[in-house]
Amino acid sequence: MGYALLHALLAAGYVATVAFIMSHTKYLFGPMPEYLVGTAMLLLFSTSAAVMGTIVFGRPILWYLNGKKKEAVQLAVGTIALMVITVTSLFFVFLAFAGS
Repeated sequence: MGYALLHALLAAGYVATVAFIMSHTKYLFGPMPEYLVGTAMLLLFSTSAAVMGTIVFGRPILWYLNGKKKEAVQLAVGTIALMVITVTSLFFVFLAFAGS
C-alpha cells in the first residue's frame, strides 16, 4: 500500500502542477497566437497521458513481467482506488465551498 500511496501522491502532484501552469499561462508566458496555444495543449495532453500512464502503470507492469502478478494488480488497483478517493474528496470539498 505504500507504493500505491506514493504513486497516487505523485499523480495528484503532477495534475496540480499542470493545472497551475494552465491557469497561469497568460502570466507565465504572455499572450500567444491561437495556433501555438492549440499545439501546446495537444502536446501537453500527449505528455500528460504518457506521464500519468508511467506513474500509475509503470511499476505494476515491471512487477507483472517479473512474475509478481498478484502484487502488480494490487498496486495498480490500489493506486487507482486512492486516486478515486482523492478526487471524490476534492469534489465534496469544492461542493462545500460552493454552497457557502
